[in-house]
Amino acid sequence: MPTESGNAQEPEQDATTGFGRRRALFAAGAVLAGGLGAGADELARGDRPAGRTAAAPPPAAIPFHGARQAGVTTPQQPATQLFALDLPQTSAAADRQTLRAVLDGLSRALAAAAADSPPDPRLQGGAASRLSSLVGVGPALAARLGLQVPAGLAELPAFPGDRLDPARSGGDLLLQLCAADRWTLTVTAELAAAAAQSAGATARWSQSGFLAPVPPGSTPRNLFGYKDGTANPDRAAAEQFVWGPPGPHQDGTVLVYRRIRMDVAGFAALPADQRDRAIGRRAADGVALTGTAEHDDPDIYAKNPDGSYVIPATAHVRLASPRLDGGARMLRRGYSYDDGPGDRGLLFCAFMRDPAEFVRVQNRLAERDALGPFLEHQASAVCYVLPGAAAGGSLADRLLG
Repeated sequence: MPTESGNAQEPEQDATTGFGRRRALFAAGAVLAGGLGAGADELARGDRPAGRTAAAPPPAAIPFHGARQAGVTTPQQPATQLFALDLPQTSAAADRQTLRAVLDGLSRALAAAAADSPPDPRLQGGAASRLSSLVGVGPALAARLGLQVPAGLAELPAFPGDRLDPARSGGDLLLQLCAADRWTLTVTAELAAAAAQSAGATARWSQSGFLAPVPPGSTPRNLFGYKDGTANPDRAAAEQFVWGPPGPHQDGTVLVYRRIRMDVAGFAALPADQRDRAIGRRAADGVALTGTAEHDDPDIYAKNPDGSYVIPATAHVRLASPRLDGGARMLRRGYSYDDGPGDRGLLFCAFMRDPAEFVRVQNRLAERDALGPFLEHQASAVCYVLPGAAAGGSLADRLLG
């Protein structure tokens, strides 16, 4: 569960037939997205007394088209739905045609759902949906079809302590939908599933998640009660470590996804100071044990008078520090999940140019992390997040020409 990656920032913004069991999987998963009420964008209702200032107009829809996919560039939204698809395996030529058809269908469905006036009546009649999305290609599909993806795209290795469920992991295509409310995710997941399946894809797994409600610009807390996402790369660092280098992958990135069950009760039973030392930050305000403000960079080399490290050698913050990894940083946009008693935790979603960065960090964490006894990695996926689609175009265009 790497959580330290640099300086805080708000991510930049850029401009068919029957439903069936597998399509129901998506819709049902979206309905279970946790604990958030109505979206932040609400229309003012009724007449206002004379002299009272009119409410500001609601925010416009988030455009689907652009150089980079909005699911990465748009500031993190309160609710998410992730799901994976598999494509048939026949011949390379036929499967490439299927991939194009699926990406074309997803592009149309997601662009329509994100529009100011979406055609589906269930997304009409209120504020703009504020839907953002991303679509990525898994390493197995890329290898099978000889797709032009970053050289480092590969399945993650097995890490000590992993308890991965294959039915919840991997996939030829990975999608993430984000919005201010669960309703938008439910409807959009259904539309995207229908478009993908009509083009030949099948459902693999689905997972919903949520953020703790916080004031705008504040860092949400995870289910351990700690701020999660304090440190993220600024724009310059993101260009170096998150987005691909100049060339065919410049507007793409790599997503690493991990479903991590958290022993919330077990961790809560520890004394408060022991919890802070396990994390390397104070629960009350998110400040590193060496700092005075939340966004102070943790000094992993600071020592106490007795020679011990102020941030302990096994603290999560220390082991995930960019200082131990040549300064490399990842953009983290994680969510909590709650799938019933005994199955709550974190949907770790991190974006990086080279997934080898995650492998290095996770190996350190698996070996020594003080949080290790309270975490269990149960699902995993990695994908190349495609560059965005030009206006009127498809996500397939830059991948398949």
